[in-house]
Amino acid sequence: CGPQNAFIQKMVDFFWNVGAPETEIDKLNDVGALINPSKIGSWIDMSEKGGMDGGWFFPVEITIKLGLAAGDPGDPTTMVEEWATKHGVEQSYSVGRDMGAAPPRQTEIFLRLPGSEVSAQIEMALDAFTSFRFPDIPQAAIDILKEQSKAGICLSVITSAEGFVRLGILVPTPASDCVDALCDVVGASKDEIHSLESAIQSSGPAFVEYQHLIEGFGYGVYNEGFDVVFHYSLN
Repeated sequence: CGPQNAFIQKMVDFFWNVGAPETEIDKLNDVGALINPSKIGSWIDMSEKGGMDGGWFFPVEITIKLGLAAGDPGDPTTMVEEWATKHGVEQSYSVGRDMGAAPPRQTEIFLRLPGSEVSAQIEMALDAFTSFRFPDIPQAAIDILKEQSKAGICLSVITSAEGFVRLGILVPTPASDCVDALCDVVGASKDEIHSLESAIQSSGPAFVEYQHLIEGFGYGVYNEGFDVVFHYSLN
């Protein structure tokens, strides 16, 4: 990450050199001019099935209206705006977009849920799953979400011109027993998670994300349906 005036042209040049579509280069420039972020960054996403994607993001506080301008017009954008108005969600703290060679392009916006009551934030997040017509989260995961969550819950929404792509509920600093319980829900290896934490000298995830990837958007290399993702901060 870094100040826009120092890095945005370098980022544009990088994506141009690796063959990103010209329309997406223009989109990066246009959204950058609209938001004028104090920081910008790039990301790479890889999966054990051989998936790889990359793109840009602006980790700055902006209005939802500005954040959604990074995406493609359509029903998902309208539905997110309507849901946000209903729940008094006004700010996004990060927005980004993928720069893959083939459409549909995907735009991710992170929303900080208002209030300090954990139960209210959980109900708000679960209402997003209903409002955006995602399948219900498995009951075993909902039980853990309700029993072990802390205030500060956020939402990750990924949209495209072809509809919603992924929706995630991010809960801060899950305890070790929460991590273990969620591994059991999705059939993941607790030992591998704890080995990773030891290797990176981490006391635990910064966030756990309860997410659902819509069928057809995994492209054979990302897990579709419900999954749990642990986010770690590296010092």
